[in-house]
Amino acid sequence: MLRRRYLQTVGTTGVIATAGCLGGGSTSDAGDGVNDAGGRSGAVDPTEDDPAADDLVLATATTAYDTGLLDALHEGFSARFGVRVKTLVQGTGAALRTAADGDADVVITHARSAEDEFLRAGHGINRRDLMHNDFLVVGPSDDPAGIESVGNDPIGAFRAISESDALFLSRGDDSGTHRKEQTLWDEAGVAPTGRWYQATGDGMGDTLRQASRRGAYTLVDRGTYSVVTDSSSLVAFVEGPLGGGPDVLRNDYAVIATNPARHDVNYALAMAYIGYLTGTEGQQIIHDFGDSTLFVPDALAENPPSKQYLPATTGGD
Repeated sequence: MLRRRYLQTVGTTGVIATAGCLGGGSTSDAGDGVNDAGGRSGAVDPTEDDPAADDLVLATATTAYDTGLLDALHEGFSARFGVRVKTLVQGTGAALRTAADGDADVVITHARSAEDEFLRAGHGINRRDLMHNDFLVVGPSDDPAGIESVGNDPIGAFRAISESDALFLSRGDDSGTHRKEQTLWDEAGVAPTGRWYQATGDGMGDTLRQASRRGAYTLVDRGTYSVVTDSSSLVAFVEGPLGGGPDVLRNDYAVIATNPARHDVNYALAMAYIGYLTGTEGQQIIHDFGDSTLFVPDALAENPPSKQYLPATTGGD
């Protein structure tokens, strides 16, 4: 499918947002310390010999978009490079399929097992750790399933919800959150079926608002919960590692360039974008966005793990 035609029809499959071309941005630096899988470090000039350099297409997980973080990052990126970012807002699975079809230059995702499949199939290269937060199990304040009594135990909470037939809303959209939820049901030994378990098919923000209106439990990332909490009546009963809970609820985000050897994409600009997000300026924006636990930047580690670039030896979310 031609990317231009895809962007014209994307309204049927996702949300598209555009960061406008601000002009006057420098193209001398893609972000401090950009490092790709080949060990190359330094600036990337996306405009060199590239007449389409003012058009970057990003497919992204809804959780990164719903929080408003991408608006802050794209404002800085557009000011630096004078380019537009067309943002296709989808669940992680759909975002990776979009890139696998050659309809996005770069993706932001949060499901390592799906990212590994994407990399192994040759559709993506130069994966970089970007940031993390964690997942929460939230529900109505009267807690009909009694999950408050299990403490920070997501497996125990999921079992209690299923045993009480309390309403649980799943995104049901092959997103990173949905994949994590399925992992938790598996570990709880529960096959969720029945009227108490319902899929919304919507993004995280919309699912959270539905859960609030209907008095349901759901799994949500901390970032989206934090920005929607003022309009939500839901209580966080189980927290991940940022709230002292188990590592199984850690939520890692990555940014991956679409493979230019496989697809006709703007690879130079994709790498400039990756360099900006994982460089000093982008990581500082992530650090300063919201409170200190909304997103935790991960790209500026003193010794970045080399395994981030390639498929992990074991699967995960």
